Amino acid sequence: MKTLVSLLRDDSGATMVEYGIMVALIAAVCIVLVMTLGQNVSNAFNSVNTQL
Repeated sequence: MKTLVSLLRDDSGATMVEYGIMVALIAAVCIVLVMTLGQNVSNAFNSVNTQL
């Protein structure tokens, strides 16, 4: 019974899942930022191109 309770309380695997979730969220934020910033830069280049 003590072995079963100690296995249920072992949360060392949870930290790996938490790191995976954090990495996924950071990657999603980076993708959104790059897409938004890329569109803004593209618009700026197009504006300069039309003015030239």
